Formats: sequence, C-alpha cells, structure tokens
Amino acid sequence: MIQDYITTNLNKATYEMIDGGKQFYAEVKGLRGVWAVGKTLEECRHNLMTTIEGWMIIRFKKNLSIPNPHREDISVDLLSRILRRALISRDEWNNA
Repeated sequence: MIQDYITTNLNKATYEMIDGGKQFYAEVKGLRGVWAVGKTLEECRHNLMTTIEGWMIIRFKKNLSIPNPHREDISVDLLSRILRRALISRDEWNNA
C-alpha cells in the first residue's frame, strides 16, 4: 500500500533540468513541499522517493491526512487503514 502510494506519486512528478543542465529537479504538485534534486534523473527520482517517504512519516506522526494520489480533490486517512491492518493503535504508533 505505501509503496503503491510512493510509486503513483513518483509517476505524477514533474522533472526539469536546472543549474545550466547540471542537475535534475523534481516535484509532486499535489504534495506540498515535496521536491528533490539530483545529478542524474535516477538520483533525482531516488531522492524524490526518499522525500515522499519522509513526508508521509511526518504526516502520520502529526495525525494529518494523506492526499489520495488518484483524486486530488479528496483526502484519505491512509495511516488509519495501515494501522488497522497491522493491528497497532494510533497511540502505539505515536509512541514508537
């Protein structure tokens, strides 16, 4: 489920060359503050994946919703679904 979310958003990302063509820049417009750079497209995508993972963890810890990558006009409480499947309470997650 989490990997699907990351992959979907990686595929939605926009990429461009910056710094006179020396670096790639990527961002996911539906995820505020999610962007990355890299010397190669592969490095940029890897950095963006890491950024999305970190962004999700912060959202989970702050009990914020995660936007649905398939419909930008609604939000889904992805963490609640994950915790239900893992049989972990939100308090246990927050104290981990």
